[in-house]
Amino acid sequence: MADILRTTAGLGGESDVRRLLQEHDWSTSPLGPPADWPPELATAVSMTVSSAFPMFVAWGPDLRFLYNDAYATILGAKHPAAFDAPFQQVWAEIWPDLVPIVDRALSNKSAYFEDLPLTMERHGFREQTWFTFSYSPLHDGHGRVAGLYCTVIETTGRVQAERRAAFELTVADALRPLASADDAIRTGCTLLGLELGMARVLYGEVDEALDTLAVARDWHRPGLASAAGHTFSIDAFGPGLAHAGRAGEIVRLADVRTDPRAAARQGTYLALDIQACLAVPLRKSGRLQAFLMLGLDRPHPWTDAEVALARGTAERIRNAVELARVQGTLRAERDRGRSILDTIAEGFMLLDRDWTVLQMNPAGLRIAHMDPDAIIGRNHWDVWPEAIDSEAGRMYRRVMRDRAAGTAEYRQRTPDGVDIWCEVRAYPTPDGGLVSFFRDITERKAAEDKLRAADRRKDEFLAMLAHELRNPLAPISAAADLLRIGRLDEARVRQSSAIIGRQVRHMTSLVDDLLDVSRVTRGLVTLARAPVAARAIVDEAIEQVRPMFEARRQHLAIGIADPDALVLGDKARLVQVLANLLNNASKYTPEDRRIDVAATVDDARGRLLLTVHDEGIGMEPELTGHVFDLFTQGERSADRAQGGLGLGLALVKNLVELHGGTVACTSPGLGQGSTFEVALPLMEGGTRVAPAGAGAGGTVGGARRPLRVLVVDDNVDAAATLGMLLEACGYLVDVEHDSHRALERARHQRPDVALLDIGLPDMDGNELARRLRADAQTGAIVLVAVTGYGQEQDRRAAFEAGFDHHLVKPVDMGELAALLAGIQT
Repeated sequence: MADILRTTAGLGGESDVRRLLQEHDWSTSPLGPPADWPPELATAVSMTVSSAFPMFVAWGPDLRFLYNDAYATILGAKHPAAFDAPFQQVWAEIWPDLVPIVDRALSNKSAYFEDLPLTMERHGFREQTWFTFSYSPLHDGHGRVAGLYCTVIETTGRVQAERRAAFELTVADALRPLASADDAIRTGCTLLGLELGMARVLYGEVDEALDTLAVARDWHRPGLASAAGHTFSIDAFGPGLAHAGRAGEIVRLADVRTDPRAAARQGTYLALDIQACLAVPLRKSGRLQAFLMLGLDRPHPWTDAEVALARGTAERIRNAVELARVQGTLRAERDRGRSILDTIAEGFMLLDRDWTVLQMNPAGLRIAHMDPDAIIGRNHWDVWPEAIDSEAGRMYRRVMRDRAAGTAEYRQRTPDGVDIWCEVRAYPTPDGGLVSFFRDITERKAAEDKLRAADRRKDEFLAMLAHELRNPLAPISAAADLLRIGRLDEARVRQSSAIIGRQVRHMTSLVDDLLDVSRVTRGLVTLARAPVAARAIVDEAIEQVRPMFEARRQHLAIGIADPDALVLGDKARLVQVLANLLNNASKYTPEDRRIDVAATVDDARGRLLLTVHDEGIGMEPELTGHVFDLFTQGERSADRAQGGLGLGLALVKNLVELHGGTVACTSPGLGQGSTFEVALPLMEGGTRVAPAGAGAGGTVGGARRPLRVLVVDDNVDAAATLGMLLEACGYLVDVEHDSHRALERARHQRPDVALLDIGLPDMDGNELARRLRADAQTGAIVLVAVTGYGQEQDRRAAFEAGFDHHLVKPVDMGELAALLAGIQT
């Protein structure tokens, strides 16, 4: 188990599955303890737990179910009970659908499905879901199929969106030719009821003066009585319905018999064979206009997808009803129709057969940003010549030619230079012209563009991450191969070792960056607030980046106007902020150039300003507004000579905002350098920091014997290599791989220092530390935790168990050597 946990350590934040792997009672499982698992199973589970992609493994005669954190989200309320449970028990409700696929995998044949529909029960109710996944056989050491593994992605959201789009298109096509409001209501309710499997769908128009709901038409399942022609008091459905409707709030009633909003009026619902109700209000100009009500004859929790579909259909029914009534009014009396059209929210335009604009309502004029004199009476193509070759223009000509309705989206530049997007619908008129309805969809298009851009930045970042993580593997692999050959002189060995060390540190830095950004952006960071002086922030940040500046021969100019100015914050995090900005400046500034760092006080606003100005490559003005966003970077060369993941500035922004501050970037342009400014609130009523007194020190005369060090790690290779490194440094080293044997050896040999892995089997490192501390023979040993668990709670747990020090794997030998050098014997 320790190998599995160690393999996956550091790949993400907190992990339920790694905790389950460690804490699960394997004595009751047919799989047995992970330490006894066959290599094939251990490898598959390690790969699964390490993946950020949803995966599971099913192993053994009853296909015991093991999965990762990403898959736990798919399980919903079934997690964590599903862990190590039989596959059939986990997904009992869809097992008949899965049996042929499982049998195929167990017959040594892989299977792949796209958007497979499955009716699941994972949140306390049955829901329709869709998945794209592959099942592949897993073989044991004898080549026999012992289980299967699956990679999966839930496509429910996309499929529902596609189905919703297709359904809305179907509704639009069905409603478009209808000239009667009653026909539009009946058609829309029928399509929605069949699509969602309802018992009843009714469209009731509200009379606010009488507080009534009049149902002109409805749809109902065969065997139920129609509610068409009935008028109800709105209060008959519960006192909250009218209030929610006037506020534009959709009402979801999962069970009218128990929901307090409807329980007192449940008789009305039950008389309509409704136990679950979804009521969508339709408002216009601040007035409640109608309700679209969906009913089921059983309790049902309404999903967001159902709500979205109902809302969209309600709007289309309402628009179709309004359009039908408008068209009827136009046929009866064109002048009276004009006043009605003036009140609708959408733009309206009437054209004759020669393309002359006869009429446009106020909403249309507002969307077009034009006065009536510039449009009415003029040829449409003279007013908007740019639309001739547009999609909307071509659609208009088809409607005029074919006398069939059409729709299009159109990008238009208004007279004041603003680009807007419009959704345009056109219908032929009996006299040979056409009528057009259009609405501004600019915000929707901008949101779609933003989502696409974010998705593109994510893909670019993932490709870059793969590149960055592969780069160190090549020299590590080559150096390891050289060491394995074993025919190297001492200089070559040192060179190979140095290469491996550098690249491991680089990979560790990349993983640390990912962890830090993940924890900060998810709000998992707790600041250790204390008074911090400007001088301390600047000095420690410069100390961290000085080697990089010296290597690049860059000149650092420091200006601190008020060294003792105080802010209330987390010193380590504030140093990290400034160090990241300095590191960024150095990375993008050529050698032999100057970088300025300054700390000043803005007394008027009560802020400490930390400024970093460089003479580097600069950036285009449009990038400065996005430079702190995740996955956003400037252009780099194909070899990515700068290295890193580009997460530093996103981390800076989040950390500064956690301190109640702001960070901004400016640049005159490419090649003209950049300036980053962090503004932090000064500490109110704070005092200046007094210089710390020098600590007393002394030396111990006489020669010292070498320290005796006990290394305890169940990973044989890790323990052996660490032991050899310590022996090469002159220490007396003993190595143990079992906690109980380590405890006995410590009692007999009484080492000066014990380096203990935390993830030990049987008795973990924390428990071993407690026993060593509790024993009079071993209580004085200096205990050092050497572990892959590096979160703050892991450090606290180690110190509470009795450890004196805490080091995170891979161990920095310089840090360990300094620690051991400070221990006197």
